[in-house]
Parts: sequence; C-alpha cells; structure tokens
Amino acid sequence: MPDDQTGTPQEEPWQWAEEKWRGIVNKVRAGRSLKPAQWKGGAKACVALSFDSDHESSTLRFGQNSPGKLSQGEYAARVGVPRILKLLERHDIKASFFVPAVVAMIHPDEQRAVVEQGHEVGIHGWIHEFNSTLPPADERDLQMRSADVLEKITGVRPVGIRTPSWDFSPETLSISREMGLIYDSSLMADDDPYEILEDGEPTGMVELPVEWIKDDAVYFNMDRMSSLRPYTPPSAVLEIFRSEFDEAYKDDGLFLLTMHPHFTGHRSRLAMLDELIGHMKGHPDVWFATHAEVAQYCLENAE
Repeated sequence: MPDDQTGTPQEEPWQWAEEKWRGIVNKVRAGRSLKPAQWKGGAKACVALSFDSDHESSTLRFGQNSPGKLSQGEYAARVGVPRILKLLERHDIKASFFVPAVVAMIHPDEQRAVVEQGHEVGIHGWIHEFNSTLPPADERDLQMRSADVLEKITGVRPVGIRTPSWDFSPETLSISREMGLIYDSSLMADDDPYEILEDGEPTGMVELPVEWIKDDAVYFNMDRMSSLRPYTPPSAVLEIFRSEFDEAYKDDGLFLLTMHPHFTGHRSRLAMLDELIGHMKGHPDVWFATHAEVAQYCLENAE
C-alpha cells in the first residue's frame, strides 16, 4: 500500500498485529441485553416507528445545488411529513423523528409541530455528514451544535442520536456520552436493545439497533444519475416489514422501523404503512413508543 502523507508505510490488514485489530473490534461493542422481561403495561412486544427527516440535506451534504434534487427533499417537508403526522394522529401513535440541524433551520415550524403533537425529535447530524470522514474535533462540534439547534427550535433537549447514514465513527460514542445522551440508534449488533460497551467497559447507554432490512430506503431509493435504480413495490415491502414484526412479536421483542418522509410520504407507500400499523394494532398487547421512551424503560426495567 502507498505511504501516507507522513511518509510512513501503510500496513495491509493482514499485516496488523493482534493488538491493533483487537483494539479496532473492541472499541464499540454490544454488552448486556437490555430487553425487559415484559414491556410497559405488560405488553408482549414493542413497536418503535422512526422517520429520518433528511429533506434537503441529502443533496446539500454532497455540496450539490441541483434544484431538481433539492425538490425531492422539499416534497418531504411540504407533503410527506404532514401526511405522516396525520396518519400517526389517526392511529394515536407517537414516533421519533431524527432531524439534521440544517433541515431543522430550513423547516423550524415542522419540528415544532412534531414536538407539539407528542413526538420525539432526535439528533441526526448537522447536514447529514459522514461521521467517519470527519476529524474528531469537527464531529464533536457538529454533534453538539446540532443538539443546541434542535433544542432552540423545539424547546426540548434531544436525549438520543441516530448518526446520518448510520455512519458511526470510533469517536461517536464518546461524544454522545459526553453529551449525556441516553441512547443511540445507529448500530446493528442485536434485534433487541442492549448496552453499548466502549473499550470493553459498560457505558450505561442504550442501543436501539437498526437494520437495513427494516429501512424503507433500500427498497424505495432511486438515483437518476446511477445505473442502479432499485424499486420494490409497496406490497412486497409490506410483506417484509409485516414478517419482521410478526417474528418480533413471537419473541416478545422490539420492532424498530426506519423510514424517510421523502420515500414513505408518497401515497402508495403511506397506504402501505397504514396497513402495516393496522396489522400490528390487530395484535393484543403491543406497546407503541418513541425511541426515548423505549430507552428509558429499558434502563429502568432490564433484567
């Protein structure tokens, strides 16, 4: 491998000493399960719906200025979020919205409406940046400023984070701990909540794990400049999400779903979500909660 800018030869991974690869692996790991014996109110399963309100930041983070691409993000704010809020209100369900600070500043009234209706607003970066590409000092500054912006706009200090694109750097956890956040929702080491370890030590911080299987973007995203244009019909996505919920219900577990207003906010896809919620509500003893509520309950009731 070519030398880096310091002139130091770069080792290939197969040349690493055990100490190096163990240090990388053990930096952030899954600790004890935080799955409670039963969910709030004696519920058998927990459902945590979330929406990543990326909006215009999906374009801005690449330094792009195309009005066409920006309009897709504008659709999310103009049409998608209002539709989603109406659906949640009709079903009497509270959800979590993860919002980049720049998006919150572009659409402050949207964030206020989300909080006023009882939903949660969580940290989702500054401009949907990739944490793993940032110098540690910049990542820290952006994450802290993002929390300040969300608190200023909504009047509520965020207690949790979902890193943009689930891009979790080796420094992300220590920054979140410094901020006093109670949970993260960006990692994938389990189906159910667990405590995060840092360098082998318990942190007291809850991980509410995500998974690409339970994310609308992998099924609905479309980039006109790419040769790959994945598209899955809502009926097939409904089948996948419904099966994931059914298995979580059998396991007395957590069903956490990640969605995006510029994808799921469209008519046919919102109809799919409506049907999915109806299916889940058709099961007895299901607790629908925000991520903050789930994390706090797990901290207080884990076995």
